[in-house]
Amino acid sequence: MTDTRTDASETEKGAFSAEERAAMKERAAEVKKARRGSKADPEPEVLAKIAEMPEADRVLAEGIHALVKEHAPHLTPRTWYGMPAYAKDGKVLVFFQAAEKFGTRYATIGFNDVATLDDGTMWPVSYALTAMTDAERTRIGELLRRAAG
Repeated sequence: MTDTRTDASETEKGAFSAEERAAMKERAAEVKKARRGSKADPEPEVLAKIAEMPEADRVLAEGIHALVKEHAPHLTPRTWYGMPAYAKDGKVLVFFQAAEKFGTRYATIGFNDVATLDDGTMWPVSYALTAMTDAERTRIGELLRRAAG
């Protein structure tokens, strides 16, 4: 795999990194496909994206996918900026971002504003994830049930 990370000077200038540009291109393709009104089942595309990931990210993404199917089966799998995501009423509720995607040291599971995770006036919406143990499965399952309503 080629390392496409940009140096700090490029991102400091306000330019998008190669990874960010690639994600924007993937999102544009997703929007274009949606405008064409594709009725195909989106799950195979999500599973294909997961299968392309390096092993460490793939194991985590497979775990997230299984947990969504178990705890929030009414969510629709789809891709979002080229990442596995799950939507409620057409809006992305939760997504997985592989560590490799942007060259970070950990993967993340994130929740968008349609997730009902509200807890007072401040709450987390993104979580670093480096392993999928029983403790993480339990916590993520709870978050999914709560977020999906």
